[in-house]
Amino acid sequence: MLIDVLTAFPEILRTPLNESILKQAQKRVGLEIRLWDVREFAPGKHRVLDDTPYGGGPGMIFKPEPLFNAFEHIFEIAPNKKNIRVVFPTPQGKLFTQETAEALAPEPHLVFLCGHYKAIDQRVIDTWVTDEISIGDFILSGGEIPALLMIDGIVRLIPGVINDLKSAKTDSFQDGLLDCPYYTRPEEYRDMPVPKVLLSGNHAKIDEWRLAQRLKRTKDRRPDLYREYTKSSSKDKK
Repeated sequence: MLIDVLTAFPEILRTPLNESILKQAQKRVGLEIRLWDVREFAPGKHRVLDDTPYGGGPGMIFKPEPLFNAFEHIFEIAPNKKNIRVVFPTPQGKLFTQETAEALAPEPHLVFLCGHYKAIDQRVIDTWVTDEISIGDFILSGGEIPALLMIDGIVRLIPGVINDLKSAKTDSFQDGLLDCPYYTRPEEYRDMPVPKVLLSGNHAKIDEWRLAQRLKRTKDRRPDLYREYTKSSSKDKK
């Protein structure tokens, strides 16, 4: 996979993209992540990126010229110009979910467009963006952190990135439920013992306990997910 990130603030991303799982992915599976400073594509001596909105109103708008120039350069040097998904993190987009991450993980080339200021000139979105995605109903200063969040969620699903892909497949949301509680050594810590069933060696009982915990946790903490899960389970049984 090749991931390009267009941003006016590349330093926000540089360190986290080269730590932990994302660092290992670039070594193990040939993932390449490129940061592009859009100021380098802005015309003029002062490399201006924003301007006031037509029609008036507060805030500044990301100008189209630097972004068009950046996209044209990326597409020109792309190994396969036809298989490029351009993701724009925005509150107006569809919610990013585990299903979204799974859908994007097999893609050979992703481009993330990190907005800033009040908005991006709509002509950029209309011309280049294929996926408008939101990470939730709140506002951040720019698209860098949402892009990082999505990249992490996507990359960890690529085979070979993490040592135990089965572990990722049992994470929260993977099948519509939250994950269960986990314990490790010591068996008792500060008068808090590990549940006896986990020490029994009876894997059928352990699986049964874990499912019960997942159902309870999801019902208590995310009733919306629990309702969807029970609906899906009812359909499967018919």
